[in-house]
Amino acid sequence: MPTTSRTEGGQAASTRAGRRTNYLNIWHRDHWFWPYLRQNRGRLALIFLLGTITFVCAAGLMFTSGFLISRSARHPYNIFAVYVPVVLTRAFGIGRPTFKYLERIKSHDWVLRVVSKLRVQLYRTLSKDAAFLNEHERTGTVLSMLSDDLDHLENFYLRTIFPTVVAYLMWLVVTIAVGVFSWITSLLLFLLFALILILVPLVSLAYSDSRYAEEKSMQQDQYTRVAENYMGLGDWVITHRQDRFVDTAADDFRGIARERHDQKRFERWRNLCIQMIFALMVVALIIGGDILMTGSTSVADFAAAVVLSVFPLVDCFIVVSQAVAEVPLYTDSLNHLNDLTNRVESRQRPRMDQTRLDGPVRTIDFDHVSFSYGPDDPLLLDDFSLHIEAGQKVALLGPSGEGKTTVLQLLLGDLRPSKGRILVNGTPVDALQDQRPELFGYLNQQAFLFNTTIASNVRLGAPEATDDQVRQALKAVQLDQYVESLPEGIDTPVDEAGNRLSGGQRQRLALARIVLKRTPIVLLDEPTIGLDPITERRLMEMIFRVSQGRTLFWVTHHLQGLEDADQVIFMEDGHIAMQGSPVELYRTNPRFSELYRMDVGDLDKGGSRAIYPEK
Repeated sequence: MPTTSRTEGGQAASTRAGRRTNYLNIWHRDHWFWPYLRQNRGRLALIFLLGTITFVCAAGLMFTSGFLISRSARHPYNIFAVYVPVVLTRAFGIGRPTFKYLERIKSHDWVLRVVSKLRVQLYRTLSKDAAFLNEHERTGTVLSMLSDDLDHLENFYLRTIFPTVVAYLMWLVVTIAVGVFSWITSLLLFLLFALILILVPLVSLAYSDSRYAEEKSMQQDQYTRVAENYMGLGDWVITHRQDRFVDTAADDFRGIARERHDQKRFERWRNLCIQMIFALMVVALIIGGDILMTGSTSVADFAAAVVLSVFPLVDCFIVVSQAVAEVPLYTDSLNHLNDLTNRVESRQRPRMDQTRLDGPVRTIDFDHVSFSYGPDDPLLLDDFSLHIEAGQKVALLGPSGEGKTTVLQLLLGDLRPSKGRILVNGTPVDALQDQRPELFGYLNQQAFLFNTTIASNVRLGAPEATDDQVRQALKAVQLDQYVESLPEGIDTPVDEAGNRLSGGQRQRLALARIVLKRTPIVLLDEPTIGLDPITERRLMEMIFRVSQGRTLFWVTHHLQGLEDADQVIFMEDGHIAMQGSPVELYRTNPRFSELYRMDVGDLDKGGSRAIYPEK
């Protein structure tokens, strides 16, 4: 047990040392934080100046108020003897909230501008390799980056950088101001402020670092246990252990609550220590003033005013320790974003010189294509070759994870092959990316509809299309009668994601975009998933009808509707396991015919077409 404890303690110490090293080295590879500080030095200088002036006014207000009270208590012979303190008190009293307001406006304006740029940077980073991220990043992770990590950076500026820099500037201002009168007092104040602005924040960082890592680990364990327990909820009920199920979750919550309570208790004691240092400072100034500065009433009044001017510095300096304590949280967010950038940038290749096809699409070729998402990942496609003539309808089948969707992403140019080439009319797809919108129409499982009118959603395929052309596209997908029955026709708003439409209507509306666009190549990634069999059959018949004369790639798990395909490609282990026309495969390939009968059944009895030798 002691050996284990020492080992675990050594690992924990090593982890903390690694995190400290990370704090020192993270800026060298940062793409998200320091660049914007370097780009906006003028605005930042103004923000820091306004923040410093705010606390100068606060200290000046206490100083002049104290001096005015002390001098007035001595019954000056003339109002002009206290006129200057009266004016300065008013000036500092007005200046403090004014400069604070200006500092808040400027700092939040600067941060909002920067965060807007950060969001654009994130979107551009994601768009560089969207297919890779879709494969390797969970949706929740990406959303976390959008909603949490960027917000953390926003707080990093507002709650850490700005108040910390202002506090250190005030430290410098106070040291110089006091040094003008007494270098010994200035040195003593400098050392006491060093305790507050250097030693206490470092202790706070070390404590919060270990606590943050521990709390994060506990939360991850809790989420895992909650998910596992929820999946096995039936077992808990069957074994009559419902109370134990609740107690387990409650124990986890109590453990995290204890961690947070300990953190809050530490913060209270830390703040008390800072306030005690200030109290010691005030007592020392009072004693020193009593010994050294009571030779005359004017000097005594000045000494008393100096003591009062120290109190506003508490608000300026006490926030630094809390700001530094939050650095581990912000560092995690910064690491997430920088790791994302590094992963994406490491996969980028030089862009091929762009060209255009001289005539219509005639052939599409996959020439010995191999693909994996990374050097350590398995091959999704292994020496995959396929030749397609223009106008053919090709169905891609196979179990999940066999690379069917990857074929479409490679053809689009979203992914690049590890080996081999994808050619259109003998031209690499990479060289046709500028022409991509004119070549490809894409319909996936969940076609997204925007919160605008039906006409505007359809016009995404051809923004210059007229209303008549939009109506013709809707007619081609058999949505014209439904749309005309709506009070506003094609100008009827579509709710976010098309929630007011059925699944089949959403897919047909998305299909109308492709009809309007008239691209020579149509890619379908399981467009009928989630639809009932009748709607699925009707939609596929419609797709094949409106795609006459175009080359069509259709990824599907179902064999229903294959009678309309020219080629069927069955993929397995990154290779083509079966290939041919559906009738030919049904007649010559026992495996295919058995799969077809299991998936489709005797469709002739149901009134639908089927593939039979007699066909």
